[in-house]
Amino acid sequence: MRYNTPMTKLTEDLMNSLRQRIQPEKKDGYQRFFKTGPGQYGEGDVFWGITVPHQREVVKAYASQVGLTEIHELLSSEVHECRLTALLLMVAKFTKGSPRERQSLIEVYLERVDRINNWDLVDASAPGLLGVWLLDKDTSLLLQWAQSGHLWKQRIAMIATWTFIRKERWSEPLQVAQLLVHHPHDLIHKAVGWMLRELGKRNLQAERQFLEQYAPTMPRTMLRYALEKWPADERALFMLRPAGARG
Repeated sequence: MRYNTPMTKLTEDLMNSLRQRIQPEKKDGYQRFFKTGPGQYGEGDVFWGITVPHQREVVKAYASQVGLTEIHELLSSEVHECRLTALLLMVAKFTKGSPRERQSLIEVYLERVDRINNWDLVDASAPGLLGVWLLDKDTSLLLQWAQSGHLWKQRIAMIATWTFIRKERWSEPLQVAQLLVHHPHDLIHKAVGWMLRELGKRNLQAERQFLEQYAPTMPRTMLRYALEKWPADERALFMLRPAGARG
């Protein structure tokens, strides 16, 4: 599909609806918060200054009307809120879609993964799209992406396992976490720690076993996230273990 053709009238209408919700005073704060400066992970990303609740209003109004063409056009936008709105539309349509519609949406997700290029875009889409899609399928893609060296694919792989955690499936989240446990980037530290914390809410023994093995060498941010709901005394014991120690 070509992405540089003139936008459909529906896409123009949807983007105008987004523009009506711009709060200019939020733009600079979003630019800083999502690290859009030179050399930062979101370098060059453009924000209009639209809150997520306002984007969800647009999604609710347009979800039944837009098709794949409009989604592609929104994903092609340099504007962050347009890409996020596209992903929220995809999740909404996927949730109610037929098997064929779901297949088409996943194909778009995989094809346009380069447009899922900030952490909120990942977090808003990975569990409800890729995670749900893979529940009854081969999950090797998660392991491939975890080992890809591509920051956003790696975060997608980890956050997508939230769906598995909710279904009380532990092997996939733990496999992906194991592959990423010594990753150098803070955004992966937070993602892995977050998913370990969610897993621990449902299976504390599985989280404990993982931390017994990896707590001494995993990044401190990852460990803090993983231990956030633990009693303070147990949390302190894990945080203070020297490298090379085992429980």
